[in-house]
Amino acid sequence: MTQHANTPSTDLPTAWNPADHEAELYQRWVDAGYFAADPDTDRPTFTIVLPPPNVTGAMHMGHALDHSLMDALTRRRRMQGYEALWLPGMDHAGIATQNVVERELSEQGVSRHDLGRERFVERVWEWKEEYGGKILGQMRRLGDGVDWSRERFTMDSQLSRAVQTIFKRLYDDGLIYQAERIINWCPRCHTALSDIEVEHAEVDGELISIRYGDGDDAIVVATTRAETMLGDTAVAVHPDDSRYAHLIGTEVQLPFTGRKIPIIADEHVDPEFGSGAVKVTPAHDPNDFEIGKRHDLPMPTIMDETGVITAHTPFQGLERFEARPAVVAALREQGRIVAEKRPYVHAVGHCSRCDTVVEPRLSLQWWVRVAPLAKAAGDAVRDGRTTIHPPELAKRYFEWVDDMHDWCISRQLWWGHRIPVWYGPNGEKVCVGPGEEPPSGEGWTQDADVLDTWFSSGLWPFSTLGWPDDTADLRAFYPTSVLVTGYDILFFWVARMMMFGLYAMDGKQPFNDVFLHGLIRDATGKKMSKSRGNVIDPLDWLDRFGADATRFTLARGANPGSDMAIAEEWAAGSRNFCTKLFNASRFALMNGATTAAEPPARESLTDADRWIMDLTDQLVSDVDELFEGFQFAKLCDVLYHFTWDEFCDWYLELAKVQLAEGGERADSTRAVLGHVLDIVLRLLHPVLPFVTEKLWTSLTGSGGAPANEGVAGGGESLVVAAWPSATGQQRDADAAARIADVQKLVTEIRRFRSDQGLKPGQKVAARLSGAGFDGLGGHESSVRTLAKLTESADEFSGSVSFEVGLATGTAHVELDLSGAIDVAAERKRLDKDLAAARRELEQTEKKLANPSFTEKAPADVVEKIRVRKQAAESDIDRVSARLATLPTA
Repeated sequence: MTQHANTPSTDLPTAWNPADHEAELYQRWVDAGYFAADPDTDRPTFTIVLPPPNVTGAMHMGHALDHSLMDALTRRRRMQGYEALWLPGMDHAGIATQNVVERELSEQGVSRHDLGRERFVERVWEWKEEYGGKILGQMRRLGDGVDWSRERFTMDSQLSRAVQTIFKRLYDDGLIYQAERIINWCPRCHTALSDIEVEHAEVDGELISIRYGDGDDAIVVATTRAETMLGDTAVAVHPDDSRYAHLIGTEVQLPFTGRKIPIIADEHVDPEFGSGAVKVTPAHDPNDFEIGKRHDLPMPTIMDETGVITAHTPFQGLERFEARPAVVAALREQGRIVAEKRPYVHAVGHCSRCDTVVEPRLSLQWWVRVAPLAKAAGDAVRDGRTTIHPPELAKRYFEWVDDMHDWCISRQLWWGHRIPVWYGPNGEKVCVGPGEEPPSGEGWTQDADVLDTWFSSGLWPFSTLGWPDDTADLRAFYPTSVLVTGYDILFFWVARMMMFGLYAMDGKQPFNDVFLHGLIRDATGKKMSKSRGNVIDPLDWLDRFGADATRFTLARGANPGSDMAIAEEWAAGSRNFCTKLFNASRFALMNGATTAAEPPARESLTDADRWIMDLTDQLVSDVDELFEGFQFAKLCDVLYHFTWDEFCDWYLELAKVQLAEGGERADSTRAVLGHVLDIVLRLLHPVLPFVTEKLWTSLTGSGGAPANEGVAGGGESLVVAAWPSATGQQRDADAAARIADVQKLVTEIRRFRSDQGLKPGQKVAARLSGAGFDGLGGHESSVRTLAKLTESADEFSGSVSFEVGLATGTAHVELDLSGAIDVAAERKRLDKDLAAARRELEQTEKKLANPSFTEKAPADVVEKIRVRKQAAESDIDRVSARLATLPTA
C-alpha cells in the first residue's frame, strides 16, 4: 500500500487496538468540555437524566445497554446543534448499602446498634466516599458522554431538601398517610420491601389439607404455610356454595389456640379451587387482609420481626420454619391432616438483597395515596404529553396506573431519607418541611423510619435540576427529552417519576418520550443468572473487544420492547466490523482521501461515484428516520451493511481502479472517498465513538472548519461536528443500474472461478462480450480488476464459458483455464464427491421408500431425511455440471 504524494501525514497506527486509544480520547473530550451543557442558550435543548445506578453496584449488561443507547441519542443531538445534557448520578440504595456496611461491621464483631444511629450513618458516608461509585469509572470506559460537573447523589443536601419538600406537600394535601397494612417483610433485613425488591422463585414446598371441626360441622382448608393457621380468624366460603350453606354463620374450633373462629361467606372465594374453603389469616396474607377488612375480623400478628412465633401456643418461641413441621406433626397427631402433597412446587418471594424468604406481615407504615397521582400519570400518556415506545407497551402501562394500589414508602432502616415527622408526648404528630424548626422539648421524637429508595429516585428528573427552586437548569432542561429503560421497571420506576413529576411541576411531564427495551438474555434465550452460570460481564467485553464493539453489539440487538440475546461471537463480529472500518479508512487516507474540497460536479463523476454518493444520501435519511423512531437495531444494521457491503466491499474496490488512472479522475475519486467516509464516520459516531473519532480527526486534520458549520471540512472533534443532512439529490438510476450489473457480473465470475477451483488471487485470461457486457458503459477495467481477469490475446482460446443475464442483455464470459488448474486432479476430486453424493441419495431414497420408517418415525426425523435427499440431488447436479466444464484430456 503506497501513500499518495499529496496526502497529509496520518498518525493512524497499522491496526486498531481499542485499549491504546479509548482512555486518552475520553479524557480529551472531558477536558475540552464537550459534554458540559449550558442552560443560558438560544439553541434547542435535549435532556436525558441517567437512571441512577446503585452506589454499591458495578456495571452489568443491563447498564451497558441503557448507557449505550442513551449516549447514542445524546451524541447525535449534540451533533445536530442541540444543547445536550446527559446528567449522571447515583442512588443511595438504602437496603443494599446498609447491608454492605453491616457486613463489614459484623466481620469486626460490631453491630449497627453498638454504634448507634448517628455514628452508623457517618460510617456509611465514609464507605460511600471510599468505595462507592465504582460504576462511574466504568461509565467512562464505555464512553458515556455525561456532564460530570452535574453529578448528583440522592442523599446530597439539595436532593434531600427536594425529598423533604415533596413529602411535606403530599402530607399536607392528604396524599401521604400512616396505616396498618400487609407489607412484604424481610426477617433478615428487618424492613418492609417494595415489590421490586422481592424476587419470586419456584420452590419445592408442601400443600397441607387440614380439617377444622368434627363430624358434619367439619371443614377442610389447605395451606403451604401451616404455621400461619395459628393466626386464623375465620374460614371463608363462597355464599352460593351449597356444600357449606349450613355452616355459614357457625363457628369452628381452631386447634392449639383455645379460640373459635367463624365460617363466613365472601364472594372472592373460588368454589372450584381445592375444597372451596379457605383459611383467613388477615395479619399474614394480603388477600386474607382484604377479607378481614370486609368482615371486620380481628387481625392478630403471630410472629415477630425476626420470624419467631409469638402466639401463645405450644409453638411459641420457634422460628417460622421450625414451627411449620412442628405444627404439621401436632395436627397429624390429632388426626386433622386430611392430605399432604410433597413436593408442591409454587412461587415464593425472596428478599433480593439477602435471599431470605419474605413474610407478608401486618405493619404500621407510611403510604402514598396514589389514586389522583396515578390518574394524572395515565392522562399524560393518553393525551400525548408523553409517548411510550413501542406503543404496544402503553397498554401495560395503563393496566398498572389505572389499578395501582397505595404505595408503602417507609423502610425500617437507618440509611436513607428519614421521614420528617415528629411525635409529641401527648400523641401529637407534626410533619416538618425544609427550613422549618422541628418541635423540641421533652417527649418529642422523630419517626425512626426512612423512605423507600424509589421515593427519592422518583424525583430524579426534576430534583437533579434544582427543584424546588426555580433554576435556570429547570427552565432549560425540563421536561427531559427521553427516558431509556427496560420494560421490567415500567411500573416500579417510570410510573413513580410520572406521578411525582406531574404533581411537583404543575402538570408538566418528566419526559416527552419513554423508550422501553427488553431484557438481555444469553444466546439460547435464557435469562442470565449467577445460578445458571450464563452471566456475561460487560467489563470482560470492554477488555477483550473494546467499548465500540460492546456498544455496537448491544445497540444492534435493541429492538423496541423485545428481549435480546447476546453471545461472545457477536461481540467478536462487532470488533471485526470496527477493524474493517479502520482498515478501509486507513486505505482511503493512505491513498489521499480528503475533505479539503467538495466533490466535483455530478456530471464529471463516474457511475461508481454517483452510485455511492446517492446511497450515502439515502443512508443519511434512513438513519435519521430510524433514530427518531428509537429503532436502534435497524439503524445499526443499515449502517453495518452500507459500510461493509457497499462502501468497503464494492466502492473501495472500484475506487482502486479509478485511483490507478491518475490525474483528475484520481483526484475526483479522493474527494468522493473523503466525502463518503466523512459522512459514514459521523453517522456511526453515536454508536462507535472511539474508532470514528480517531479516524475522523485523521481524515479532517485539526484546526479545520468550526464545529456544526457543514459536513465537509475539518474540525477539532467528531463529538461537536455537524450531523449530516440529506441533500435530497435525485438518484441517478442509470448509474445505479450499471453498477448493479457490474456487481452481478463480477459476483457470477467469482462464483464460477471458485467452482472451477481457482485460487482467489489467481489471474486468468478472459474474453467478455455480448449485449449485456456492451451495456456496462466502459466498466471493463473494473470488472477485470475485481474478477482477476487478464486481457485475451489474439491467440486466446477459451476452455470454458458461461453466460450472465444483466439488465441490458446477456454477457458472455470465456475463460482460458489451460494450465490454471490440474485437470486430472480436479476430475479425480469431483468424481469422488459425485460418488459420495450418489451414495447419500441412494440411502435417503431407500429410507423414504420404507413405509415403516415414514409412518412410524417422528415427523421432524422424516423431514430431515427429505432435506438430506434434496441436498444430495443438488450436489449431484452441481458436481456433474462442474465435471462437464472441465477440459478434455
